[in-house]
Amino acid sequence: MDHNFGLMHVWHVGDWVIRSVALILLAMSVASWCVIGMKWLNLRRLRAQRLQAMRFWTEPNAEAALNATREAGPYGALAMAGHHAAEHLRVHHQQTALNGISPSEWVSTSLQQALDDCQAALQSRMVVLASVGSTAPFIGLFGTVWGIYHALLGIGVAGQASIAEVSGPIGEALIMTALGLAVAIPAVPGYNALLRGHKAALQQLNRFAHDLHAYLLTGARVRSLRAGD
Repeated sequence: MDHNFGLMHVWHVGDWVIRSVALILLAMSVASWCVIGMKWLNLRRLRAQRLQAMRFWTEPNAEAALNATREAGPYGALAMAGHHAAEHLRVHHQQTALNGISPSEWVSTSLQQALDDCQAALQSRMVVLASVGSTAPFIGLFGTVWGIYHALLGIGVAGQASIAEVSGPIGEALIMTALGLAVAIPAVPGYNALLRGHKAALQQLNRFAHDLHAYLLTGARVRSLRAGD
């Protein structure tokens, strides 16, 4: 009797279904860790870009403020969207008024569209983590069921078998369930942690957009007691 049980033995003795399940789980694990890593780096970059965007309020004029935030990622995109909306309003003020659109609504709509683009960029690829967390355990379970099925078929063909001969193949089949859980478990807390980070980043973007809206309409930033402003 062969006592060499383990992952490599499962790979060598498994059929194309078992190997396919193992490769799928490996690909899902790599994809989820890549998404977690990229999104975490993106959140760190957003924090640095927010500090850079605060220079918008210290520059002497609008042109200098836009140049200061040009490399500030989504904050720069918000500043540029607001600037273009204000310029369009200034040039086409009479036509805009005839269409019944107030200056506040015009600027607000432009900023909201930019915010929607920022939110879409933050949420991109998050579906990968959601899919891995919800499907990996079932893919591993499928591999286990398939492995147990073939192990029992082999035992049935061989006739009577001892507990040792039964427990080995079934134990190897259960490894696929463990692999599925090992792939899914990091994806779930990673997804939840990134959601919290994205929520905080969106709150900061919304605050910046609110201040931009007031600045473009009144020429002054809204002063508040918000922490970190």
